[in-house]
Amino acid sequence: MLRITHLIKRYGNGEPVLKDLNLEVPDESLVSIIGASGAGKSTLLRCINRLVEPTSGSIELNGQELTTLKRDELRKSRRRIGMIFQGFNLVDRLTVMENVQCGRLGYIPYWRAALRRYPAEDIERAFHLMERVGIAKYANKRADELSGGERQRVGVVRALMQNPEILLADEPTASLDPVSSRQIMELLQNLADELKLPVLINIHNVAEAKEFTRRIVGMRFGRLIFDGKPSDLDDDAMDAVYSGTPSDEREDTGAAFTRAVTQ
Repeated sequence: MLRITHLIKRYGNGEPVLKDLNLEVPDESLVSIIGASGAGKSTLLRCINRLVEPTSGSIELNGQELTTLKRDELRKSRRRIGMIFQGFNLVDRLTVMENVQCGRLGYIPYWRAALRRYPAEDIERAFHLMERVGIAKYANKRADELSGGERQRVGVVRALMQNPEILLADEPTASLDPVSSRQIMELLQNLADELKLPVLINIHNVAEAKEFTRRIVGMRFGRLIFDGKPSDLDDDAMDAVYSGTPSDEREDTGAAFTRAVTQ
C-alpha cells in the first residue's frame, strides 16, 4: 500500500507544484496519472522515490515513512521502488545484461558490479525476465543497438530486478512509436497481474490510460481533481482535467493511432 498524505512540493519561493495532495494506491493496483504538461505528474512520482525532496507531507510505502529516511535507509528503501523512465536511462555502451544487472546495484557489493561478476541467481533471474518480455536474444547486445521499444523493455526488466514493492513509470511510452507504445502498456498491464505488483503510470495518452489501466487519477495545477474508473472519465471529467489545455496535450500520436485503427 502506498499512502500519500497532504503532500506539498515547492521549488524556492514559487507557487507549489504539488498542493496538499492525498492519494492511496493499494496492492495489486494499476493506476494511471493524467493531466496537462506542468500538472505535477512527474514531480509526484519523483517525490515518492525521493529523486525530488518533498517540501512537506507524508509518503508511506507498506507502513514505512519515506520522507524522513536518511542515507543508508533511503538507499535501502529505493530498492523497493522500481522506476521506469521516459528516456530509458540506459548505459549505451553496456550490454543488455549489464544494464539489467544495474537493478541489483543496491543489493550486491560494489566490487562485484565493477568487475561484472554478478551472482548466478541474478543472472538466472535476468534471463527469466528478459525471456518474459521478449529481449533474451539481445542479452549480449549493446543497449545503443536496440530500438526504442526494446530499450524500454530493458528498462522494465532492470526495474523488476530490484524485486520492487511498487513500480513507477514516468511517461514510459512518450518516446515510442504508436505500436511500441501499446506493446509496453500491455506488458505493464500483464506484469502487474502476474507479479501482483502495484503500478503507478504517469501518461499523456488518455486513450491508452483508459484501455490498459483500471483506475485513472487526473491532476491539474498540482491537485487531484479526478479519481475513478476509466469508464467514469467522461467529457465533463476531461474538461475538468484539461480545461483550457490545447487538444494536442490531451492526446498524443499513440491515441490518434488507436482511434484511427478502430474506426
